[in-house]
Amino acid sequence: MTDLLKKYLFQDHSVRVQAVKLDEAWRTGLAHQSYPPCVQRLLGELTAAAVLLAANIKFDGSLVLQLQGDGPVALIVVECTSDLTIRATASLREGLSVPRDGNFQSLLNSQGQGRFIVVLDPQRKNAAMQPYQGIVPLEGDSVAQVLEHYMRNSEQLDTRLWLAADAGQTAGLLLQRMPDQGGTEAPGPAHDTWERAVALASTIESGELLGLDTDTLIHRLFWEETLIAFEPQNVSWHCPCTRERVANMLRMLGQEEVEDILSQRDQIDVSCNFCGKPYRFDPIDCARLFTSPQDTPPSGAGSIH
Repeated sequence: MTDLLKKYLFQDHSVRVQAVKLDEAWRTGLAHQSYPPCVQRLLGELTAAAVLLAANIKFDGSLVLQLQGDGPVALIVVECTSDLTIRATASLREGLSVPRDGNFQSLLNSQGQGRFIVVLDPQRKNAAMQPYQGIVPLEGDSVAQVLEHYMRNSEQLDTRLWLAADAGQTAGLLLQRMPDQGGTEAPGPAHDTWERAVALASTIESGELLGLDTDTLIHRLFWEETLIAFEPQNVSWHCPCTRERVANMLRMLGQEEVEDILSQRDQIDVSCNFCGKPYRFDPIDCARLFTSPQDTPPSGAGSIH
């Protein structure tokens, strides 16, 4: 199992270390989505970051990270639940081409109006925690820098991130400076630990993040340090779209509308708006939509094409 989040703590408890490596989950997420390589990379980096950050939030619900762009990329959004299931998608702006060599700022913030949005969405049964939304400008030249800026200024936590992604995998490393029990940054020797940890981690390259397994990576970076290791956590891809939900969406259109669509084509093809998974309904499938008893209320999650 390679889709794992691994957590460590420096011996003096002043620095948190987390690493995530996603292979199968990432490929599953891309199976029905086709993006230019530069967009795919940004989506993968934000996905790894969402897992790293969600793992530190003690609540039942979802962490949603959004990059709202004013350039060729209109939106990149990742959701990671408290049990580390993920889904991710990107939307390109119609009429604008994506440059092959596009970078973070040119793709998302070419007009200076891009925004980074963090949403904490607790489950309804969790009355102890209210929904939260934070919005900041897209300051920085990478997904990692935007997140570091947000964590430092909005959460008052020194955080460093190293992220990498390609078509087959995505990976990330997080360092976070822990506050002392009084709620302030740990002084003295703990400051030295933080500086040393950042210096060691800064030697990592994207190829190592993607090419090395987590155990090898952590040993290569911190082999002289004493780290406390925690139980690894599995990460998986999950989009709640189902054929039943798409069928309910078609029922909402009504029999007359569905029959009108079928009069112009041999079948109805619907893709999930989030993960892109295709669903196909032929005339027999459509006829059954309006003849079978229904116990499930209508719920739509797709677009017809």
